[in-house]
Amino acid sequence: APGVYQLASLLVELDASDEASRILCADALYQMGCVEEAHKLLLLALSKNPQRSPILARLALLQLKKGFMYDGNQLLKKVIRIGDTSCLLPIMDIFKDEDRKLMQTHCRFRALTILK
Repeated sequence: APGVYQLASLLVELDASDEASRILCADALYQMGCVEEAHKLLLLALSKNPQRSPILARLALLQLKKGFMYDGNQLLKKVIRIGDTSCLLPIMDIFKDEDRKLMQTHCRFRALTILK
C-alpha cells in the first residue's frame, strides 16, 4: 500500500484532475489505516463529481466504519438512485475483511428491514 500511495500521489501531482489516481490514493490510504486522510481525499474528489458511485460507495464504508449509520445509508441510497451499483463488487475486494463484513451485514440488515 505505501508504494501504491506514492505512485498514485505522483500521478495526482502530474494531473490534478485525474479522478482514478485520487481514488487509488484514497484506497492506499485506507489500506494503510489512514482513514481520515482517505475520507478527505474522497470528499475532494466528490466535490468535483458528486454523481460518482465508486466515490460514494467508498465514503459510505468510511461512514459506517465511524459508526455514522444514517450518513452511510444516505450515501448507499444515492449510489442506488444513480443506478451504477457495478462498482460495489470490485470495491468489496479492496475493503479489509472486518469492513467487508460490516458493509455486507449492514446492507443485508437494511434490505431485510425494507422487505418487512
